[in-house]
Amino acid sequence: MKIFKLITNQKLPITLEKAWDFLSDPKNLSVITPDYMNFKIIDDNIKKMYAGQIINYTVTPLFGFKISWTTEITHMKKLEFFVDEQRFGPYSFWHHKHFLKEIDGGVEMTDIIDYALPFSFLGSIAHPLIVKPKLDEIFNYRYNKLITIFGDFKN
Repeated sequence: MKIFKLITNQKLPITLEKAWDFLSDPKNLSVITPDYMNFKIIDDNIKKMYAGQIINYTVTPLFGFKISWTTEITHMKKLEFFVDEQRFGPYSFWHHKHFLKEIDGGVEMTDIIDYALPFSFLGSIAHPLIVKPKLDEIFNYRYNKLITIFGDFKN
């Protein structure tokens, strides 16, 4: 199984506490996901993030096909990082680390996603043609949406 990696980095002109409050609220996932993906949390009583939390949602990433996805928040250190791992969903493996760090004038966010695709060599063929461009599009949307919400970082 081939493991792929995506790393994103963004600086925002907000406090560490404000960044944490926004990013650790699962309800905000729909805010930073493109509308056409129809991201919906299907749990009735979603609370602020905690280690061990299971989040069930649906998403329509490609060609109008609705997918159920279940992730678990496996690790969390308040104001520093959290990790979500797919338990059921479209990937063979999904491990997403979210790091926050206070910097002069704001906060730096780093995401490191390690993931693998199903279907062996077919998944490897689909990666550069479909999956990688789609992930880049989703994280670019998120980058721009966070600027819209919190403003652009001026160095």
